[in-house]
Amino acid sequence: MNDGGLHELLGAYLLGGLEPAEAAAFEQHLAVCADCRQELDELASLPALLDAVPVPDAVALTAAAAAARDRALVRQEPVPVPRRLLDELARRRRTVRRRWIAAVGGAAAACLALGILAGPLLNQPAKPDASYSVTASSGLEVTVGLAKKTWGTELAVDARSLPVDGTLSLWVKDRDGGEDRACAWTATPTGKVRITGATPVQLAKIASVEMRNEQQQTVAVIAVPQG
Repeated sequence: MNDGGLHELLGAYLLGGLEPAEAAAFEQHLAVCADCRQELDELASLPALLDAVPVPDAVALTAAAAAARDRALVRQEPVPVPRRLLDELARRRRTVRRRWIAAVGGAAAACLALGILAGPLLNQPAKPDASYSVTASSGLEVTVGLAKKTWGTELAVDARSLPVDGTLSLWVKDRDGGEDRACAWTATPTGKVRITGATPVQLAKIASVEMRNEQQQTVAVIAVPQG
């Protein structure tokens, strides 16, 4: 059978009306025919639409499809489907499409509303294992939350009234005298910052946390009690 004949079997294939050998031959044709693949995608909802067609019309369509297949097998023109039935199918397809769009839109809106409600809960940072604050006479305020991790400690910094230029950094000092820079950032014009840092020093071994300016001068110190 030539490619044109195989193309005429698309409707019967979609409706499951081909013999196994014919279906296998048509699937081989689909692998090399982009036009048939596109048309098959466009008609994918046709079986569902046919379920909604009244029984007499469905019988008429089935008879027409069978006749078309028989004529295609002998290289004759397929029997045209009645215009009234095509118009009915087109109308029902538009109705189904509108309902589908409405359903998808409703589901999307519900998901969006759920996301709006659940977002603040899901995005809340984990509660720290310890939290310490310091306030300087200059008005500088620093709060550091410390969270235990298998690899060390995570530091969540919330500070205000900081220097508004240069680079600031946060340093962790351990109880053996060593120190490690947990994070650094460019000063903000508002003097406020919320930033997360990390250090390989375990929480139990942290002696203090220091904030330093670009000249490595200490602007705030938070002592961490032992135990």
